[in-house]
Amino acid sequence: MNAVVETPGGSAQKFTYDPESRFFKLKKWLPAGMYFPYDFGFIPGTKGEDGDPLDIVIIAEFSSFPGCMIECKLIGGIKGNQSDGKSKKMIRNDRFFAVPLASVVFEKVRSMKDLNPELVNQLGEFFVNYNKLEKRKFEVAGLLTVSESLQIINSSK
Repeated sequence: MNAVVETPGGSAQKFTYDPESRFFKLKKWLPAGMYFPYDFGFIPGTKGEDGDPLDIVIIAEFSSFPGCMIECKLIGGIKGNQSDGKSKKMIRNDRFFAVPLASVVFEKVRSMKDLNPELVNQLGEFFVNYNKLEKRKFEVAGLLTVSESLQIINSSK
C-alpha cells in the first residue's frame, strides 16, 4: 500500500495536505520538546469518519519529507476514539501503522505484536497528548490486527 507523508518524523511542525491548492500547508508548531516520533501522513483514496483521509504512521529508521509517497506494508493500528472538538461528540479515528518496504531495520515486523509493547504504548500516548493541544480528547480503545485494519481501509475507499 502507499502512504503519503504530511509531517516527517522528528518534526515539531505539523503539516497538512490541502486538496484544493494541492500544496502542503504548515498547520501549527508543537510545544517545545514535542515532536512527531515517525513520519505521519495519510492513506490516499480513503476517507474516515472525520471527513479526512485515514491517518497512518510510517515506522522506519529514517524520516522523509512532506509529499513523499512511500510504499509500505501495513502492520495494524490503534483503535481510537476522538472528540470532534466542537460538540465533544466522540467519533472513531483510528491510527494505522506501516513499515516501508525499503526499511532494513524493521523489515521483519509483520504486525503490531512485533513491536516493543512500550513503543506501542508511547505512540498511543503521543496521540492522546497531541489531541490535548487541539482541545480534543483521544482515547486508545485497543489495537487493530492487519486484517481488521485492511477491512477498515478497504471500506473507507
